[in-house]
Amino acid sequence: MVVVPPPKRHPYHQWAPDARALDLVGDKWTLLIVRDLASGPRRFVELQRVLPGISTEQLRSRLNRMVADGLLTRQRYREVPPRVDYELTPRSRELLPVLGALARWGYEWAWTAPRDGEAIDIGAILRVTPGLLTPPSGMSGTVEVVVTHDDETTAHYEIDVGDGTVAVREQPAPHADARISGADQDWIDALGPAGALDALDVTGDERLATVVLDGICAGGSHAVRAA
Repeated sequence: MVVVPPPKRHPYHQWAPDARALDLVGDKWTLLIVRDLASGPRRFVELQRVLPGISTEQLRSRLNRMVADGLLTRQRYREVPPRVDYELTPRSRELLPVLGALARWGYEWAWTAPRDGEAIDIGAILRVTPGLLTPPSGMSGTVEVVVTHDDETTAHYEIDVGDGTVAVREQPAPHADARISGADQDWIDALGPAGALDALDVTGDERLATVVLDGICAGGSHAVRAA
């Protein structure tokens, strides 16, 4: 059964490329959904987890709209309980440089230490790495980023650099060329306005780690020394 999304509530009705683009991606949550699918497919409940503040109905409506607009694919699996994965299309992957530019603008003009009540998910920044990071020509390799949470659980991110492109996946990278690890607070300090990297533990390819940190941290130009 095809789900017909609700009509756009506030289309711009302008014959202009930016207005046409905003008709598709200008709704609240749409670009953040693209960001959070940049590291691979997710189920509905996983998107709810990484998008605190969105209601079930908001998320369902937005996903239906994005599937209808060709920004996402929906894959159903014959499992019990039923499983549905959402994944970016090539069309929406073209938005990753736009997200990177928006994040860089946010670093320049809107960035502060965490505000009271703000959800903190280091992965929300790492998932936009394909748009934030422009590696030097000829550089290739894999960096594993490890975030240790207060409850001692860890999150792993594999950042692959090669042929001028960057990809991120949420998984361990045991054979990475470089590894950058730290606790949540260490990453908050590193990614915050001060760019304090001292508490991060860096091993392996120092140049590759520096390029990645330059891409994802506010301000850039962070030299690191590998252990």
